[in-house]
Amino acid sequence: MTDMSTVVISRRTAVSAALAAVAGLGLAGCGGTQSAGSDGAGSTFKIGVLQLVEHAALDASNKGFVAALDDAGLSYTIDQQNAQGDQTACQTIAAKLVGDGDDLILAIGTPAAQAVASATSEIPVVGTAITDFAASGLVEDNEHPGGNVTGSSDLTPVADQIDLLHEILPGAKQVGLLYCTAESNSVIQIELAEEALDKLGIGHERYSVSSSNEIQQVTESTVGKVDAIYAPTDNTIAAGMATVAMVARENKIPTVVGCDTMVEDGGLISYSINYEDLGRRAGEMAVKILQGEAKPADLPIETLSSSECKLIVNADMAEACGVDVSGLKVDITV
Repeated sequence: MTDMSTVVISRRTAVSAALAAVAGLGLAGCGGTQSAGSDGAGSTFKIGVLQLVEHAALDASNKGFVAALDDAGLSYTIDQQNAQGDQTACQTIAAKLVGDGDDLILAIGTPAAQAVASATSEIPVVGTAITDFAASGLVEDNEHPGGNVTGSSDLTPVADQIDLLHEILPGAKQVGLLYCTAESNSVIQIELAEEALDKLGIGHERYSVSSSNEIQQVTESTVGKVDAIYAPTDNTIAAGMATVAMVARENKIPTVVGCDTMVEDGGLISYSINYEDLGRRAGEMAVKILQGEAKPADLPIETLSSSECKLIVNADMAEACGVDVSGLKVDITV
């Protein structure tokens, strides 16, 4: 952090604490905060952060966002809030951040962004780790947002990931698609995966959960029915990736996943974006907004290009599942 920045982290480690926040908890780090000027000169900005849940990818996005603020030399206070995966807590925390009169709110994860966007049409909202802003109802159009919301998309190369699955498992005839129905962006990715699998002539079936409590049971239900599992960048599955990996290892089910942190947590392989880079993009957009250089309505949703993706392999899981990855040009091995 720069010496100009005051970071105040007020994480809610339980949903009850998040719900209590609205009932009059003091602002974290807002004392002495000045109102932001039109050009941001001489101002200490108040920034609120609503993160959907704690897991490595979203944590990395948060880190990248803060790094971009520091690199720009901004003076700011930041109120870090985490909904612990609870939709009701998202709405409650969003209302609190809006009530605090923040200059800008960062929303990490689609449900978090939807909660904040529903709570304000005036405060600039920058989202990140969101697959499709337009399809999720956050903006009018990804190229021309048109409102108070913009940000960086974590749309991954789903078709390339399915091609990768076919390359390492050429004999696979049936793939289980594992995701959470509560996340609209996961459904988008599942549909893209189904399209790619259909083109390859590979069968598929959806295996969905409505909460993290169902992950083990649903993953176990794939045993004997699929040759591989594909899990997109789904926050619920990512947070429970260790459970998926446990079942996959025990039953030698290769698991292709949506991002690098899911590989680090036990997935077999991914062709992935970097979530810290994604969060940094969002932070750079936030800097432009706070300094009066741009408005959310005029900032297109940003994505990371395929050239910025990396092929990452979990060598231990490859061995456990009997998958030969020696012929791949791997960028990262964990």
